[in-house]
Amino acid sequence: MSKEVKSVEFGLEKIFEGAQDFLPLLGTDYIEFIVGNAKQAAHFYKTAFGFQSLAYAGLETGVRDRASYVLVQDKIRIVLTTPLTAESSLNDHIVKHGDGVKVVALWVEDARAAYQETTSRGAKSYMEPVVEQDEFGETVRAGVYTYGETVHMFVERKNYNGVFLPGFVKWESDYNPSSVGLKYVDHMVGNVGWNEMNTWVKWYEDVMGFVNFLSFDDKQINTEYSALMSKVMSNGNGRIKFPINEPAEGKKKSQVEEYLDFYNGPGVQHIAVATDDIIKTVAAMKSRGVEFLSAPPQAYYDMIPSRLGVHMDMMKEDISELQKLGIMIDADEEGYLLQIFTKPVEDRPTLFFEIIQRMGARGFGAGNFKALFESIEREQEKRGTL
Repeated sequence: MSKEVKSVEFGLEKIFEGAQDFLPLLGTDYIEFIVGNAKQAAHFYKTAFGFQSLAYAGLETGVRDRASYVLVQDKIRIVLTTPLTAESSLNDHIVKHGDGVKVVALWVEDARAAYQETTSRGAKSYMEPVVEQDEFGETVRAGVYTYGETVHMFVERKNYNGVFLPGFVKWESDYNPSSVGLKYVDHMVGNVGWNEMNTWVKWYEDVMGFVNFLSFDDKQINTEYSALMSKVMSNGNGRIKFPINEPAEGKKKSQVEEYLDFYNGPGVQHIAVATDDIIKTVAAMKSRGVEFLSAPPQAYYDMIPSRLGVHMDMMKEDISELQKLGIMIDADEEGYLLQIFTKPVEDRPTLFFEIIQRMGARGFGAGNFKALFESIEREQEKRGTL
């Protein structure tokens, strides 16, 4: 039975009381993308998203089959990896999925224990525990598969003080555009196939010890043409949140169906990254060429005071500024949040990013679902995939 608790009704300690403690997670360690050209992708994320050069591994460091560029912004680390040989299995990932997320790495105190706990509960092994060493110490990494070909890598680095991982060297670059104010990974959303959501909810509960603390059905997430269902999974300390989406029946093809068609299976749909000043962050990203979904209509912004209710008094942002940038706002009993979504960041309509600023709210913008999905549908219509 799903251990679901409504976050709007209980405090944080109540939300996560059902979470098991056999897999303590300290946070998101890194996110690794498999891409067709890592050098060019790194330039894009530096220029458009304000990431900084951190580390590199490739031919110059003795790695013969791949090149990896590591970028950082505050607590966010992304790794961009590309194959260097025709024989590399990474080519298959690119052909099938296009550029996309392969590894969601989780920072743990004990990678061996994390691997043992998850595989003993039914997780499929991706990589048995491996100790990696250099002059800066050692790390332990181990991995298991989650939905599709996505992997959770457990990373233990308590005995390591190098720049990233053994085998990587510091990446020196004269080109380091300034940060846009992104702070940390708030959550990551996965899309799975028809009738698979509850299967993966149970997997996260049984294998990872997560709880399902919010659920949305197709009566809540729908437009005139399409619908989807979603359940939000979280670990015990609330640092890791993985909403899981599946399609629902509608008049036309939903965004989840479009994703599954072009990604050729389940995978990470979007990465939500937090900021302390969403107006400043989004304005900077727009000036650097990042494309966002179109803004909701005037009526949406006219209704903000009534939608925020008691939280309107604490609101610091100018509604006209939010409207100019297309930023949406929603509230729950604990506060409000601001959010906006990019268009897909590659040619396949798959991966995109969410920029979010939380002002007390712990939800996911349920009040914005209709406006958001109508905006996505307008893009689908242009692509001929609605």
